[in-house]
Amino acid sequence: MADEANRGNHSAGLQLALTAIIFHLIAFNVSCSKGASGKHVDAASAAKPVTARVIQANPRAVRRNVESVGSLFPLEEVTVSSEVEGKVDQVLVDVGDRVSAGQAIVKVSPTELQLSLDQQRASMRQARARLGLPEDGEDLKDVRAAAEVKKAAADLADAEQKYQRAKSLFEQGLVPKQSFDEAESRYNASRAAYDLAVQTIENLRAQLVQSRASSQLAQKKVNDAVIRAPFAGQVKERTVTQGQYLKVQTPVMVIVNVNPIRVRLKVPEKMASWVRTGQDVTVSVEAYADRTFTGKITRINPSVDQQTRSFEVEALIENRDGLLKPGFFVKARIPSSYSENALFVPQDALLYVYGVYKVFVVEGNTLKEREVKIGERVGDEVEIIEGVKEGERIALAVKGQELKDGAPVEIVP
Repeated sequence: MADEANRGNHSAGLQLALTAIIFHLIAFNVSCSKGASGKHVDAASAAKPVTARVIQANPRAVRRNVESVGSLFPLEEVTVSSEVEGKVDQVLVDVGDRVSAGQAIVKVSPTELQLSLDQQRASMRQARARLGLPEDGEDLKDVRAAAEVKKAAADLADAEQKYQRAKSLFEQGLVPKQSFDEAESRYNASRAAYDLAVQTIENLRAQLVQSRASSQLAQKKVNDAVIRAPFAGQVKERTVTQGQYLKVQTPVMVIVNVNPIRVRLKVPEKMASWVRTGQDVTVSVEAYADRTFTGKITRINPSVDQQTRSFEVEALIENRDGLLKPGFFVKARIPSSYSENALFVPQDALLYVYGVYKVFVVEGNTLKEREVKIGERVGDEVEIIEGVKEGERIALAVKGQELKDGAPVEIVP
């Protein structure tokens, strides 16, 4: 019985060992089969070429544009101040309102100013009356035409005639010396009265001129009680309220004219020969990214900023709809007459990865990845500044294909 048990155990151990050997052989065969299959796939994949179109990088003449940035400024901006003292009766406009040239924007109480005007006019009428002039007549041109001077002249003539007669009679011994002295005294007094009358009339004429000037100044102040817009534009800022007491030169409004609107751009000094007055300018702003605005260069600063090595260019942009606002940041393009040869490739040939532009150059039958620096964009093409040489072939992927560095390439039309 013991011998039979030992024989059974020995047989079972042989079966287990044989099973393990068979399992390891199967696993080894499967592993080798997979390894051989993987190598075959990789080799097949590496040998499969990438289909691509190829273009040659040839130079062509291109007109250069001046690319610049800047800001918008109003055509005109003014702080309107009061020219008279007084209490504000009415504020007629507010921030954002459009105003026309000469439009009333603030009214100051004119009561005191009107009283001052009436006083000056009364003084002027008084001076004209003393000169014997009608209220609406012409001014006195000759002092001898004044009534007071005429009377003094008549008295002087009479006194002179009596003096001459008394002198003749005294020389003949027909009248006493006392009568002659009296006639001489009257003559001298009449002559002094005449001179005084002439001087008085001259003073009255000067007073009339002064009264007229004071009256005109008072009239101007009455007119200035209505504060008006100096030009057409929009109200940018309001600094006055109804009932406020204004003094001379107190600011009341800030008015800006934004049609056309100024754009000031910084241009590098190396492009000084590329720009001139009258050139077209195209600008864009972030607020209206889907459209551009055009204008013309009106001024060029004659000096260059030594720190930035650039100079300022100013252009005027039509702004009838008021879309452009002072303070906007703008990007501008100024077409120039300067041209040079440059290499261009289609935008589809560029690969943008992590802030770097790359292209695939065909060297023999292989693709080589190369980093490039780009310049201007013209239509669907991009200028290559650095990274590609003239005559080199650039690969463009066809649909469903992916270009890879080192991959063989199959060129299609």
